[in-house]
Amino acid sequence: MTTSVGTSPPVAGAPRRTAPAKHSQGQGRPSGARAWATRAPLLPALVFLVAVTQLPFVATLVISLFDWNSLDPDARRLSWFANYKTVATDPALRESVLTTMVLTASVVVASVVLGLLLALLMDRTFRGRGFVRTLLITPFLLVPVSAALLWKHALYNPEYGLFNGAWKWFAGLFGDDTPTQPDWISDSPLLAVEGALVWQWTPFMMLILLAGLQSRPPDVMEAARLDGVSDWQMFRYVTLPHLRRYLELGVLLGSIYIVQNFDAVFTITSGGLGTANLPYTIYQTFYQAHEYGLASAAGVLVVIGTIVIATFALRVVSSLFNEEVNRR
Repeated sequence: MTTSVGTSPPVAGAPRRTAPAKHSQGQGRPSGARAWATRAPLLPALVFLVAVTQLPFVATLVISLFDWNSLDPDARRLSWFANYKTVATDPALRESVLTTMVLTASVVVASVVLGLLLALLMDRTFRGRGFVRTLLITPFLLVPVSAALLWKHALYNPEYGLFNGAWKWFAGLFGDDTPTQPDWISDSPLLAVEGALVWQWTPFMMLILLAGLQSRPPDVMEAARLDGVSDWQMFRYVTLPHLRRYLELGVLLGSIYIVQNFDAVFTITSGGLGTANLPYTIYQTFYQAHEYGLASAAGVLVVIGTIVIATFALRVVSSLFNEEVNRR
């Protein structure tokens, strides 16, 4: 009698043996190689970014340590941090720093307030909202030099500018046929630059705040309306706290860009009449006074200040992303 040898059934309670797992080909390859293969396509972009941004900054940092005037290149010598001391003690440079702070603060505050009002308007549903939104965004899409030229010639010009034309028309309504034509740039130079920048940066703030308004939790809004909350209470206790991060982001990003603004000052006033901010002063020091070391030191300080502001901006952006992830 022949007995067939087969697989015996498992005994109850006996430990079950499992077959060893088969490793797929390439599974033993180190994870670092796979990570490098994933990031390799980004290497050209990284090299380009370093070559375009970091190497010029390192060169500027090195030049800032030299007493270097291009009109007398043979007298170039290493002065270490003397240029930074000059930047901190020079009255003209300190005045330009103050002008930069006033210009940045006023433009950012005005554009945030106007942007908030426009965002609240665009958050409502009305006929032609898409067309109106496109018109409001248009100033931000213009080239900065073109926007400054538009304000200088089409609006501020004392002879044919739109502002003086409107001024003359309103004066004619009250019987004054020959009103005094104000020269907007000469009478209020800093305010003229601020007006052009506010007009250009208000759409930017509006877009950020509109995104914040449209990200409000609908259940919270509906519950507040069912409780009989008024529009002002809704804005003060629901909308405004929700927009806090977006307001911070708009202020920080606006400060980063406006503190470096050169086009409006150069085009509208050419840095005269007390409107020379720090970027324009650096331009004068570099291209007119030919002080390469001093201009480089001032530029390094501007970059450091911008990096500090950008650090806070990145923290706000990361907190916004974390809030969105936790909400989901």
